[in-house]
This record gives sequence, structure tokens and C-alpha cells, in this order.
Amino acid sequence: MSGPGVRLHIQDHHVVMDNGIAQVTLSNPGGIVTGIRYNGVDNLLEVLNKETNRGYWDLVWSAPGSKGIFDVFQYMAMADNRRRILPYPEDRLPGRCQTLGYAEAVLLNNPKDPRLQGEVSVANVDDKYQYSCANIDNQVHGWISFSPPVGFWQITPSDEFRSGGPLKQNLTSHVGPTTLAMFLSSHYAGQDLVPKIRGGESWKKVFGPVYIYLNSAAVGDDPLWLWEDAKIQTMNEVQSWPYYFPASEDFLKSDQRGNVSGRLLVLDKYVCTDLISANGAYVGLAPPGDAGSWQRECKDYQFWTRADENGFFTIRNVRPGDYNLFAWVPGFVGDYKFVDLMKITPGCYNELGELVYEPPRDGPTLWEIGIPDRSAAEFYAPDPNPKYINRLFINHPDRFRQYGLWERYTELYPDADLVYTIGVSDYSKDWFYTQAPRKKEDNTLQGTTWQIKFEVRSVVHGSKYKLRVAIASATLAELQIRVNNPDARRPLFTSGLIGRDNSIARHGIHGIYWLYHVDIPGSLLIDGTNTIYFTQPRCTSPFQGIMYDYIRMEGPPCEGV
Repeated sequence: MSGPGVRLHIQDHHVVMDNGIAQVTLSNPGGIVTGIRYNGVDNLLEVLNKETNRGYWDLVWSAPGSKGIFDVFQYMAMADNRRRILPYPEDRLPGRCQTLGYAEAVLLNNPKDPRLQGEVSVANVDDKYQYSCANIDNQVHGWISFSPPVGFWQITPSDEFRSGGPLKQNLTSHVGPTTLAMFLSSHYAGQDLVPKIRGGESWKKVFGPVYIYLNSAAVGDDPLWLWEDAKIQTMNEVQSWPYYFPASEDFLKSDQRGNVSGRLLVLDKYVCTDLISANGAYVGLAPPGDAGSWQRECKDYQFWTRADENGFFTIRNVRPGDYNLFAWVPGFVGDYKFVDLMKITPGCYNELGELVYEPPRDGPTLWEIGIPDRSAAEFYAPDPNPKYINRLFINHPDRFRQYGLWERYTELYPDADLVYTIGVSDYSKDWFYTQAPRKKEDNTLQGTTWQIKFEVRSVVHGSKYKLRVAIASATLAELQIRVNNPDARRPLFTSGLIGRDNSIARHGIHGIYWLYHVDIPGSLLIDGTNTIYFTQPRCTSPFQGIMYDYIRMEGPPCEGV
């Protein structure tokens, strides 16, 4: 007996754990999960696969994560508005599908499931990246079998061991059926999120535990109820974190951890002379570094929470160690970093009181485009090409997840690039969600130059204006900025080559956040209509480009502010 109600059966080449409800078989000594018996199903894992390809911890550094491939499941759920019947893996083989711009995206031609055959008449794209999810929301996903009515769910109660912070996106579940526990990956970020272990360096980190939850319904009941039950179980697991049962001394229990609380306020005197509550701020503890360094951190632990409407926050169950406290506030640009190093000790409760973040600001807002929320979701995502539809995302708030939207730019702007006029244009309709290359008639690509037109009265020629450019994602791109002269040999500003997020191809709408502050001498402006040119010249791939978060033009500083 390894515990009340649990028996351990040791065989020659396997170990079986049996609690009277489910049986889990592991290979001995490899520790690979080779079988899960539950609710009358002899093995929920894919028995046609070799034992080494059923359920295992994948520690290949170039493609880290946990992967299991299961039998009889076809209905995938990872959010209330992202769940559906998915194709069989055979539907993705040559002859049954057409590979699109990259191997992960295919257009189904002849799916085996009759429930999907009707979708082919309006196109049916399958692409695992359409089901990616930010760490902060990635708590439960999995599969439902309709016969027998059984659910197989992966629940991750904490993302303290995931890399890249709360907005880092990772894969969830997709055709296989496959469910992934992604601990480390470069998706939507690039090589910065791949740990580099130097020779002689000592490194240790606890990943998990990840909770596998099996549930079942009575014959005749709605099997989709299993998803609702899985969400309830997830809330229970979150409340139970950190678990008490792991025997490893490296997994710290609640009484071995500490807590931090406080209140975050924002001071932007050009918005309000009073302090503003940091409503909904993301506040976290991460390894020491510069402001914003947490989004590229991948070797240690991070602990995040959201502030309430009054800016109050509490970060619980933090592992002992030295941290910086970081934050960013929706509605304001930039990153906050608390000046003092945070030392967490077992059982501590650090009350920080009121903290004030002063976001970058030099002068009054002359105009702005977008919402500073580290996403390009508010901008115009066009209807997909009818050939490339995933019906799940028709009339969906995440319409940017449809395949091939980047190609629509050429169709919308066949001869000239986007022109946005302040006071006339609407960013939700007139600012394309990504600045990607245009495809020419000979199928080659060319860079693009967007224009922002705006009026200025009484230019202060001896002063500097400030242009703030927040970028939600970049992929092998460059931003060049020119003012009132598109042919200037040297741009006023260039970012240089930035980003390896690949968010355009992976329907990500955000990746690594970049913020640039560009001084514009008043001598470059004129009274009347001015034009700022945004050029993205890199064009060796259709997926090179920039997703903007927010752009703001500030006038010269005002006296007394």
C-alpha cells in the first residue's frame, strides 16, 4: 500500500498504480505511462502506438514539453468558445489534405468523420496554432469521447514553472488527439525563451505537478457536461496549490513559501493630476533584472496575479529567494519595476503599501492609435479567404486566428499602402492588424510603407515632439520612421532587425513586447498636414512583419506639469 485506497503492483517490466477507480501503468524502469484504464475502457492511450509514444515527459531541449496521444477522443475543448470536433490524424496525410504555408496548417479535402465532411464545402483548415493560449489562461484543456462518455483533461493549477510570464503563449491540445503540457518553448517569442546551460553551470527546476483528470457521464447524459465538470475541478485544484503530496524536497509546500501584497497606483499628470488605481494590472515576482526582463526569462520561477479595480494585489505561495517585483498596467505603456530587491523567506508576508508607477510621458497627447494592452487584437482583422476557413472562428472574438489573413493585405491594398488619417480613420477598421510584406504579381514580396497623416497648428520649432511606438510582436522585421519625407536616405529612427516571434503565421496577435521612444524635432514638422512614414522593408518571407500595440504622438512639455 502506497497510501489509503491505492495499491502498487510491481511486475517484471511494468508498475501498476490502482486506486479502485483508475489504473495507471508505467514502464519499469523507464517511467513512461503506457496505459490508463478507466470506466470500462482498457486503455485510454493510443494502443496502436509503441509504448514509448503513448504518454511521456519529453525532455528534448529543442522541443520541450509533455505529450500524450490518446485513443477514441475527437472532441477537443480548451476554452468555452474554442472547442470542437477535430479531424483524425489520417485526415492530415497526403491525399486527404493540402499542406498550406507551413506543415502545421492543412486544408482538409476528405475527412473521415462524416460530421466534418459537410464543412469541406465551405473549406476546413486544421492548424494546431489556432488553439494556442496565454499562460495565465492555460489551466485546463483536453478531450471528450462520446462513446463511452469519458473526458481526459490536463489541469495545470499554477504557471509558476512556465517560462516567459503570464502572456507567453503555448500550444494546448490539437489533432492526434494530442494534449501538451508546455513548460518551455520558443513559440511566440524566439530563442530568448530557450534555456542556455553553460558548461559547469548548476541548474535545477521543478516542473509541475500537472494533474490528469478523468471523468465520465452516464449513458444518455450530455457528454459536453464533462467540460463543465473539468472547469469545476480546475478551480478545486487551483485552490489546492501548492499540493501537499509530492515527496520531493524540491517541491515546496505552502508553509515553506512566502506572500507579498500591496497597492499599485499610476501617476500620469497629462491624464489626471490625481493618482489612478492600476485596475487590472499584471503584477508579478520574477528573477532580478531590468524592467520587462520577465518576458524573456526561462530558467527560474515567476509568480503573477491581477490587481483588483482599486489596484490592490496579493501574490501568494512564492518560493523563497530574491526577486524583483514587476508590473504593467492595461491602458498605459511601459513596464514597472519596484526599486528594492524582494527577499522571500518561508512564512513571510511582505506588505509593500502603495506603489506608484509613472509611465513614459513627456507632453500632452496630440493623437493616438490603438489601445496600450500589448495586443493587436483591436485592429482590423479581415474576413478570411473563403478557401481557408475554420468554422469555429466565424463570428468569433478571436477572428485573427483564421488562417491566411496576412495575405488579405495585398488584396485590400493592391497598388498603394495603408494611409491612416488622424481624426478621420478608425483603427478598428482602417489599421490592418499586421504590417507584413505585399505579394506582387510575379509572386515576389516587397516591403511596405504605411502613412499616418495628422494636423499640427503652431509648431514649436525649437522643441522636441515625442512619438511612442509600442509593438505587440515582431518577426525578423525592421521599423523605419521618416517624417514628411518618404525618400529621406536615412530614416529618423530605425529599430534594426527585431523579433523572432512568428506570431503572424501562428495566429498569435501578440508576442514579445517592444517600446520605442522617438524624438521628433519641431523643425521637421510644418503648420498644417504632416505625414509620418512607417516602413517595414524586410520581405524574404510572408511572415516577416510587425504587429503594433499602440502609437502616440506627444507635444512639447507644458509648463507646470
